[in-house]
Amino acid sequence: MALPAHGHWRGYAGYVYHFNIQHMNVLVFKTSVQDPLLVKVIKPSMDGLVGEGKWNFDLQDCDRILRIASSTVKPKSAIRLMAQFGVQCSELEN
Repeated sequence: MALPAHGHWRGYAGYVYHFNIQHMNVLVFKTSVQDPLLVKVIKPSMDGLVGEGKWNFDLQDCDRILRIASSTVKPKSAIRLMAQFGVQCSELEN
């Protein structure tokens, strides 16, 4: 079960249980991404940094949230990557 590249994480608790990612951190960022086409442009780089299906955008949220599920990715790495695409990105407290 892969997470969508954008949209809501419906059934997130089931995702955690199903994949046993109890030791992973979920990083949450506020972004300036508004266009789903930009998500498609960013996708190869995010897949390279985080891994396919381990991140998503919620463009319906007023903060246009980026969520990353990883035990190794550092917030600064994600912020730098988003900056390369001209995206403003700041970490939110969980």
